[in-house]
Amino acid sequence: MTTEPAHAPARPAKGVLGPLRALIGPRHPVVAVVPMQGAIMAGGRVGRAFDDAQLAPMLERAFRVRGVTAVALAINCPGGSAVQSSMIGARIRRLSAERKLPVFAFCADVAASGGYWLACAADEIYADPASIVGSIGVIAASFGFPEAIARLGVERRVHTSGEQKSFWDPFQPEREEDVERLLGLQDAIHKQFADWVISRRGDRLADGRNLFNGEFWDGEKARQLGLIDGIGHLVPVMKTRFGEKTKFRVFARKRPLFSRFGLAGADTLADELQARALYARFGL
Repeated sequence: MTTEPAHAPARPAKGVLGPLRALIGPRHPVVAVVPMQGAIMAGGRVGRAFDDAQLAPMLERAFRVRGVTAVALAINCPGGSAVQSSMIGARIRRLSAERKLPVFAFCADVAASGGYWLACAADEIYADPASIVGSIGVIAASFGFPEAIARLGVERRVHTSGEQKSFWDPFQPEREEDVERLLGLQDAIHKQFADWVISRRGDRLADGRNLFNGEFWDGEKARQLGLIDGIGHLVPVMKTRFGEKTKFRVFARKRPLFSRFGLAGADTLADELQARALYARFGL
């Protein structure tokens, strides 16, 4: 057995990159940031709406960027499609497990309904004291015009090959069986939402309080109820967790060229109106 003298110089790092790494110094932690801004709508246009298909490339890149330490979700979302919320949440959890990376969610103005569904995909959730959080429920809204068209002298003609194909027709009087059927669908989706929150938040949720009645709260109250883990903003929280030299890489969706100049088509305007209606529910 041979020994090296106490004053022996340190051995150089192996490989071609050894001397270069010695000059550059250690790598800094990298946090990949994925913005989730707008309403959740299948096929929604970039700007005020998004869906799983639009976020998938950004999420895939964020979880696979070289040297990534964690993924942060920057959420400002009033809700939308339950299906798209579920698909996005499942994708985040799948990538987190595959890459063995922690996920943090940061709520801005609002993370409610589907927005909170997305936040629960994170291992930890943070918000501003004035953020709106919660609204764990399901809603369906429409209008009825059966008398209006009659006054205008309009005759509506609808022919179906199934008695339920004209379900919830706004131009016909509301039927009790349609309402019961709709409520049944809502109850099933509501249970899925509540089960998801319980599975992700577990014993962090406050006992003896109904958190699943559609109510929403400010950030501080949400923290007390266990809906979030703390009050804080993305950059300072991540630097406190991983160090002052933490670097951030943002993976955002690119807006169409025409929208950057204030131009929008009919579909984009429709998304804008729907998104504004969702934000308006929370006074935003």
